[in-house]
Amino acid sequence: QRQGLVQRELLLDTMVQNTPVAMLLVAAGGDGERRVVFANLAARKLLHSGWKLEGQRFDELMAAAPVEMREAMLRGSDSLFVIGNEEDDEEFSEEQVYHLSRRQFRLNGRSHELLLLRLLTNELRRQEVQTWKKVIRVISHELNNSLAPVASLAHSGAELVRRGRHDRLEEVFATIEERARHLEGFIRGYARFAKLPQPLLNTVDWGHFLAGLQRQIGFELEMPGDGASSRIDQAQMEQALLNLLKNAHEAGGEDASVGVKVTRLPEWLRIEVLDRGSGMNDSVLQNALVPFYSTKRNGTGLGLALTREIVEAHGGRLSMHNREGGGLCVAIQLPENA
Repeated sequence: QRQGLVQRELLLDTMVQNTPVAMLLVAAGGDGERRVVFANLAARKLLHSGWKLEGQRFDELMAAAPVEMREAMLRGSDSLFVIGNEEDDEEFSEEQVYHLSRRQFRLNGRSHELLLLRLLTNELRRQEVQTWKKVIRVISHELNNSLAPVASLAHSGAELVRRGRHDRLEEVFATIEERARHLEGFIRGYARFAKLPQPLLNTVDWGHFLAGLQRQIGFELEMPGDGASSRIDQAQMEQALLNLLKNAHEAGGEDASVGVKVTRLPEWLRIEVLDRGSGMNDSVLQNALVPFYSTKRNGTGLGLALTREIVEAHGGRLSMHNREGGGLCVAIQLPENA
């Protein structure tokens, strides 16, 4: 039995030492100083050039660490931080993105803190490439939809001029103008998405705010009995909700089947925009928030992406799912200001 315990300990130690995640266990000593009581190989390489860390004062260790890591540690919670890699040759200089997670527990009567530092640069780069591929596909599709007909119509117009059929030129020019205006709107929407300003926050009562929206577009409203308020940029949030409500009506819902439901959660406010349209299939749900992605014939694909950008700038998050019985639910969750 003892041999089995030793083997399990060896296996656990081998796994911990070989993980790419830097692991530090810190505890307060008898002198009140926090010291490192355990560090795996990844932590030694990251913080001490591969040398042993056990027994080191944690504050001294952080004093020698990059300032970005030190600031992340001082925040006292899980966080992301970026360390600049200062190489002699700037061409090969690259920022490194880390995720810090921390957990506290008591062991043998002493308070301990487990710190995990995971390098995310490669994962984020792969995700960024995939996002750009999606965006490029959608932009290419949109440009092709506008430019291909224009090129064809220009050729047709030249043929009509050559044949003296001037009476049909007005129709050709009208179609070219329509396609050009659509492309202009697409580019203007892209510029608006790229230049979204920081929100100017003020405390807003949601009952009063949504009653004002009802005068612009019809929907059923369900509010908590004791009301709700948040610090929001009223103009930006109005734009975000109007985008969602217009989508709900375009999905086929009448005023009575399009609803906004506000729910108070601990420290959060949840605003749901509900419709009874046809919902979305899995492929559309997966891509709906990608900028420029649209299933509408004349859609820019910026409405939902801009809405998410506004919500996240307010410290919130946006999600969407199909409803039982048909239709879609788009949920905004924002920090509540009671």
